[in-house]
Amino acid sequence: MERLIEYATHHPYLAGAAVVFAALVIVYEMRVRSETQASVSPQDMVRLMNQGALLLDLRPQEQYTTGHVSGARQMNGDQILQAAETLKKYKEKTVVVYDDTGSLGASAARQLAAQGFTKAFNLRGGLTAWRTENLPLTRG
Repeated sequence: MERLIEYATHHPYLAGAAVVFAALVIVYEMRVRSETQASVSPQDMVRLMNQGALLLDLRPQEQYTTGHVSGARQMNGDQILQAAETLKKYKEKTVVVYDDTGSLGASAARQLAAQGFTKAFNLRGGLTAWRTENLPLTRG
């Protein structure tokens, strides 16, 4: 311990940089873990669909009609902000949101959780990951 203190006093910039770097790593890891806890893989989403999960497609209507996951409802960002009122009966049920890449879906899942939805998830990788797994889409 004494040698560590001696090193820090002789090299304050290196010691400070090491502390800052360690803090950044910790913050990054915490952020990644919080995002992955609220996201599901395409295979997990299929399992949740079979258990009756509500699916919400966050893409614009034009993209929704060209292809979406079977059983998904189309909602935009403004509707997600009002979801506590419009989707009251689903607050205790599983809700999975997705968009093209998963970035908008992650913030939508956090917004739903803030509104009291206990099981709100994001499709990790969005519809791109769904297509990569060669899973079916419904048109219309």
